Amino acid sequence: MTKDYIKQYLEETVQIAQMVSQEEIEKGIAILRETKKNEGRLFILGVGGSAANASHAVNDFRKIGGIETYAPTDNVSELTARTNDEGWETTFTEWLKCSHLNGKDSVMVFSVGGGSETTSLNIVNALKLAKERGSKIISIVSRNGGYSKQVSDACVLIPVVDDKRITPHAEGWQGVVWHLMVNALVNEGE
Repeated sequence: MTKDYIKQYLEETVQIAQMVSQEEIEKGIAILRETKKNEGRLFILGVGGSAANASHAVNDFRKIGGIETYAPTDNVSELTARTNDEGWETTFTEWLKCSHLNGKDSVMVFSVGGGSETTSLNIVNALKLAKERGSKIISIVSRNGGYSKQVSDACVLIPVVDDKRITPHAEGWQGVVWHLMVNALVNEGE
């Protein structure tokens, strides 16, 4: 039984690799290249497992990619103070306002569903602010992409190949895609 599950999971991973949009990945890389060239910053937003991915990606985009990069969830004291004092829905917007988010900056979203009127409102509100400020938006999401897909300049939609494994594939593929993007910034031309 375990062997069958392993085989199925890996086959689904191959399916996703064959279906994911290389064009959207390329658009995301172009945005990152522009952000770096303009000395803009990259802000990576995620909640739950995607917040952990955001933290890891911050390291990679800073250390490997040479882009000034931050994740609001890396400062748990500020995150919980803002949640307590202002409410969860504004945690990212208020953090981005304090960081003076502007048109040279980009926002990257890691999310399983991409946010909606009832879920991940802190991401939805942050994206509204990003649009107002002229920041570029890259998202790596699944399901139907939610609000993130609607407003992104580049949206890498991780295909749903089995409803039982949407979250593990979405969060696993966030890592595949951001590693591809950050390494493309430094390895292109090889």
